[in-house]
Amino acid sequence: PTGAKPDLEAMREPPAAPAVCPNCGGELTAARQFNMMLKTFLGPVEDASAVAYFRPELAQAMFVDFKTVQQTSRKRVPFGIAQAGKAFRNEITPGNFIFRTREFDLMEIEYFVREAEWEKYFDHWLGEMKAWLKFLGVKDDEVVFREIPDGERAHYSKRTVDIEYHYPFGTKELYGLAYRTDFDLRSHMEASGIDLRYEDPVTKEKYLPHVIEPTWGINRSILVTLLSAYTEEGEGDKKRVVLKLPKALAPYQAAVFPLLANKPDLVKAARELYDTLRKEFRVSWDDRGNIGKRYLAQDEVGTPYCVTFDFDSLQDAAVTVRDRDTAKQERVKIAKLKDYLAKQFFV
Repeated sequence: PTGAKPDLEAMREPPAAPAVCPNCGGELTAARQFNMMLKTFLGPVEDASAVAYFRPELAQAMFVDFKTVQQTSRKRVPFGIAQAGKAFRNEITPGNFIFRTREFDLMEIEYFVREAEWEKYFDHWLGEMKAWLKFLGVKDDEVVFREIPDGERAHYSKRTVDIEYHYPFGTKELYGLAYRTDFDLRSHMEASGIDLRYEDPVTKEKYLPHVIEPTWGINRSILVTLLSAYTEEGEGDKKRVVLKLPKALAPYQAAVFPLLANKPDLVKAARELYDTLRKEFRVSWDDRGNIGKRYLAQDEVGTPYCVTFDFDSLQDAAVTVRDRDTAKQERVKIAKLKDYLAKQFFV
């Protein structure tokens, strides 16, 4: 009838069904815009002209400075530019100790090669990264080398290998190795109008080098070194925690003890030995508690060798040297102790 009020409820569209996860069926929150870069302002005025972003990786400056570095250093292809430093990302879910943080440290190399030789140098850097993992004490069965298939790689990458580690919280990325083609130098050249082509000094050929990029996270390197080295042995009262760090990475190379801290003659002689050794080695002094607890304390910080000056040392001029990993002990003449330790670390 004329003048009747419209049924507003009937005209209102029904609410949209909540979005659900295609895998588990769980309800998803509304879509929101995320920004993984940290924004700030340069200068005292906060306006659009002062907006700046913290760098999320190290690569940019190495490409921008490619021409300057190449010409001033007079390097010939193949050659690399390396950088270590801070990077920042506005991570959505930071956590798992130092695995994922908003401020972190990276090491990157941009290695410039001829296009025809990229596969050779890709394999070379993959071998170098494997050697680095061995140096850190990471075991072969703790890592996975995953080839990233087409469709999952970054748009500029023709080949990428992710090196993943079996963390206690799951298998996740540790390092990355990518063949970035000539994407970066070509993009900078097109945007700047500056010719970034390399000229071979012998053939006079000009071309844009292609790039192999190995990337290491320093924080994650520390984390996996500790995880790989951490060991628990024995049970009950005989249980010990051992940090089996590679000898080159141990904070101390040896610790020197007097057998008893309340015997002045032992303490004096052990201290003299400590003062002698620390001129050439990273040596710790420890006279706290009983000898067994001192051994365990040094095991936990990863000290490879403990040197104990005991009562027999006053007579035979020898000391007891205990190995961290095996807990085996042997007598070594004090006169030969430097040579003994040097063979363990410098061979």
